[in-house]
Amino acid sequence: MKRVDVVYALITDDAHEKILMVQNNRHHNWSMPGGGVEKGETLKQALIRETWEETGLTVDIGSIASINEAFMKKDGNHALFFTFHAKIAGGKLDVQDTVGIAEVKWMRIQEAEQWMPYHKNGIKPLLESSSLYIFQG
Repeated sequence: MKRVDVVYALITDDAHEKILMVQNNRHHNWSMPGGGVEKGETLKQALIRETWEETGLTVDIGSIASINEAFMKKDGNHALFFTFHAKIAGGKLDVQDTVGIAEVKWMRIQEAEQWMPYHKNGIKPLLESSSLYIFQG
């Protein structure tokens, strides 16, 4: 199996009632903004790039909210999913990658949880979860 690293941005509104989600054309589903880490990129660099491509927003990346792991047998991948807390730093909500992303919208957390069953305890615990991320060069 090929190792694949994927990053996601957990971006909420100020009241922590809504989360920013993107509709993916390839899988016809919704997820947090994010995607695959390219060769030579750090996790944070990949997340900044992916978030801009999918939402038109620049973000400040915070701590890690969660790490999930899966064997994606259909694709032949061993995937690690890194979800980071992120805050909007600038830009305008506007999909840049129109081939990959159909829509971007704020979604109530309860609705978003239906699209993310791999977070078995839901999204709310992620809002309080935090672990340091340090790039050592």
